[in-house]
Formats: sequence, structure tokens, C-alpha cells
Amino acid sequence: MNSPSLSAALVYLQTVIAGRFKVHTGQVSEIDIGGIAYFKDESPFAMFIKAHQPSFDEYILLLLALVPHVEPYFLNKIIAEYLPQGGDFPEFGGVKGTNHRGILPTGETAQFVLAGDDLEKRLEVQCLLSSEHWFARQHILWLEPVREGEPLMSGRLILDPEIVEQLTTGTVSKPRFSIDFPAEHIETEMDWGDLVLHPNTLRQIREIENWIKHNDMLLHDWGMKKKIKPGYRALFYGPPGTGKTLTATLLGKQTGKDVFRIDLSRVVSKYIGETEKNLSRLFDKAENKNWILFFDEADALFGKRTDIRDAHDKYANQEVAYLLQRIETYAGLVILATNQRGNIDDAFIRRFQCVIHFPMPRSEERFEIWRNAFPPQIEIAKDIDWQQVAARFEITGAGIMNVTHFCAVEALADQSRILNIKRLEAAILREYVKEGKVV
Repeated sequence: MNSPSLSAALVYLQTVIAGRFKVHTGQVSEIDIGGIAYFKDESPFAMFIKAHQPSFDEYILLLLALVPHVEPYFLNKIIAEYLPQGGDFPEFGGVKGTNHRGILPTGETAQFVLAGDDLEKRLEVQCLLSSEHWFARQHILWLEPVREGEPLMSGRLILDPEIVEQLTTGTVSKPRFSIDFPAEHIETEMDWGDLVLHPNTLRQIREIENWIKHNDMLLHDWGMKKKIKPGYRALFYGPPGTGKTLTATLLGKQTGKDVFRIDLSRVVSKYIGETEKNLSRLFDKAENKNWILFFDEADALFGKRTDIRDAHDKYANQEVAYLLQRIETYAGLVILATNQRGNIDDAFIRRFQCVIHFPMPRSEERFEIWRNAFPPQIEIAKDIDWQQVAARFEITGAGIMNVTHFCAVEALADQSRILNIKRLEAAILREYVKEGKVV
């Protein structure tokens, strides 16, 4: 149960704010409150506090930012107690939202509650809300930017929505694809045994697995953090359907990490500055999550560079530079995928720890895929020799699965449950036509 811890925390916050009002109105000379109060149980709220060990000031900041999400009119009620006749209390700060009708706390609210009129203490509170504090660096809590010319501390206290979920319900929903988050979570029920790759490709994939497993020890226990950049950057290239996306997904499944696919063709905008904004929102969301970021259609941004001839070329190069900067500072695994290695500028290749080729499967690999493709409910006719089929038809693993899907549906439709060579060849021809191999 999370409510007892939250309730105790809100009672404590009310006591702190009430104490500040008593000092402000001259009823007492100072607030005699210290430490932080919460039930030391296994609730999500308590676990978060134990994990981060905030100071008293940090704890109050967290509660101020959280309170509108759990008790919308909490601050209004406190103000009403000290202004029973109504009216404004500008020293307290706070703003109204578009939909929310209660008081939304600002940096000024935090300064009043924690510092009152003490200028030195107010500046200390401002430091807690700077971009250098761990609140901001871990994307937990920050100040909403204000219009130019307005006081910095008049911005709202923003608590990351995922932190709100974590502190209240104890669960964090995976972000959905949207304009603000141009990425989709991908997963699979397949395992490594279902993926057939060229031996050289598989060997390099194992190197990435080794990095995921041992990176923390390398950086922290072996002291390499100051010598090498965080994170790992890989480039996958090869024809469509050769397993690039599935490999990224399986890396996540094998290591217990969420994988998000970003189609760069959707992120890149014709409007100046919009591409960087899209990428900034994405990386800010991913920071400290240890996600695997899989950038599909990487040539949309990393294509061959040309000389700067106009403003468009200049801004295109800025977009690439920005993405490279964010990729190189991301502490997790970043994978970029393209159909052709030649589409990626050579100047970018040196930024990757590994460049992995996903070639068209050879005859022996196609044989392994064909041999395990069909469900046991389908009887394979004696006129089908998978080695001959694999040698005769050059087709990707994804193409083979498309053929399997089509044949299985047809077998169900006519209730035959039998696959013969005629049906198989017709399905392969259909796949060839779809890929433009046969006119």
C-alpha cells in the first residue's frame, strides 16, 4: 500500500508550510523542523526516497511538485486558512493551469516555503532547481521555462510524469509513440534459436552482448569511466528482411532492457530547429532509463554530406551534429540501421564501436530457416526437399516467413493442412513479385 506513506508525507508538508506562514506572520521566529518523514516500508514512495536519499530541502521540493497530482486543492486550502477573507498572496508564488483549477507550485513557492525572506537561502533553493542538480540531470524535477524577461523562478515545478507514476501507483507505463516521443516500443516472442545469421554477424552480436553485461564493471570497478565515452554505438547494415530489427529486439529481451525503434524519416522535419527539438525530447526521455535505442532508416539523416551551398545544407549538417552529440553522450546502447553501408558518410563511421553486416542468407542459412519455419500442424509433402528449395530460391528470412504465413493461411482455408511443392513455389513467386524480382 502506497497511501499511508503518501498521507504521512502530505501531513508533513502541511506542517512545514504552516510553519513558514507562522514565521511570515510573526507568530514564531523560526521553523523548528528537520529531517524527512515517511513510513519506512516497502511502498513505492518509500522505496524511491530510500533509493535517492534526498535532503530536507530536496524532499520538500519533491512533495511540492507531487502534491497537485495527488491532492489538487492542497495548496488552495492552506492559503484559505491564512486568508479567510480571500485575496492573493503573491509571496507564495504559484500559477493557474489550463485545465487544473488549483494552485500549481512554482520556484517562487519553493523559495517561500524553504527560505521565506532569507535571500541567501532563497539563492540556495534556486541552485536546487538548476540544470546541474541531480534532479535535472536525472530528469526527475525541473523548472518550466518562462517567457523571456520573466523571473526564472516564476516557472512551474515540473515532476516527470514517470516519476509521478512511480511515486503514486508504483508502476511506470511505457511511453507511447507521439509527436513528443517519436519512438515505439518493440518486443518479440522469438528467441536467439529462432534467428539464423551468418556466423560472422552472430560473432559481432555476441560482442555487443558482452558490452551490455560487463560495461558497469569496466567503467566503475576498473576505473575506465574517465578514459572512454559512455554507451555503445553500433551500425547495422544489410538488405531489408535480414534480421536487423529482430536482432536489436532480441538483444533487449536477452538482457532485460526495453527497446525503442525510432524511424528517423519521421523525426526529420523540414522546419528549421524542429528536428533537434524532436531528438531532444526523445533523448531527454531516454536518459537514465538504460533503454536500447534503435534508429531505423538512418540514412534519412546520416546520408552522404555535400558542400554547403545554401541555408538548408547548413541546417542539415547542424541536425547531424546534434544527433551525433546526443548519441555519443547517451550511456546506453544505440543502434543505427541502414540498407546500404555506402549510404552512410564515412566521417560518421568512426563514431561507432562496431559496424555489422547483415548479408542475404546463404543457402545453408536459408535451409535452417525453411526447416523450422512451418508449424507442426502442417504436413510437409514428400516432394519438398528443403535443401533444394534453399539452394534454388534466394530469399531473406523475412521473405521466408511471409511465404510461410501465406501458405499456412491457405492450408487452413482449404482445410488440407498439407504443403506441397506447387503451393510453396506459387507463394515464393508471389513474394518475388512483391519484391520486384519478377515482372
